[in-house]
Amino acid sequence: MIRTAIFTLALAATLLAGCGSDERDQAAAAAGPAPKTDTDGTASKARSSAPKKTSAARRGTTIKAVNSQFGKILADGRGQAVYIFDKETSSRPKCYGACAKAWPPVLTNGRPVAGKGARAAGLDTTRRRNGGRQVTLNGQPLYYYVDDAPGRVLCHNVDEFGGLWLVVRPDGTPVS
Repeated sequence: MIRTAIFTLALAATLLAGCGSDERDQAAAAAGPAPKTDTDGTASKARSSAPKKTSAARRGTTIKAVNSQFGKILADGRGQAVYIFDKETSSRPKCYGACAKAWPPVLTNGRPVAGKGARAAGLDTTRRRNGGRQVTLNGQPLYYYVDDAPGRVLCHNVDEFGGLWLVVRPDGTPVS
């Protein structure tokens, strides 16, 4: 009975915290130490979950079109949605530290690959401070939301870290 009540309270707190709220940060602090971070402040765990496709020709991360509650949007090869940060108006990333923990960069080991429904013309890369290569679309860096999963978009059109986070249509325009 007590376990059920504790579980229910924990679940309610998680649902109420939502995407990008201070309550989420407080709940994370109560849960214990944060995961290890890389030199640019990105979470190693989040980083390692970002899929990377490589081969002898150094093929990079696949970006493809998938169906979502927002219509067709771009996602990685596993189907996890990718976002742009409207505060970034060039290929130079501005999301580091706490921002990159909540919004891990879409990284690649080679040239990004346009999968089914995506256009190769706008895909490219930019260097992060730690030397990692981040995928860009039409000159804007791409990110994941840390609590998303393939087929699940939780934080579209969220105002956090000084700008809006938006999923992207296959033609490269953000969903409004």
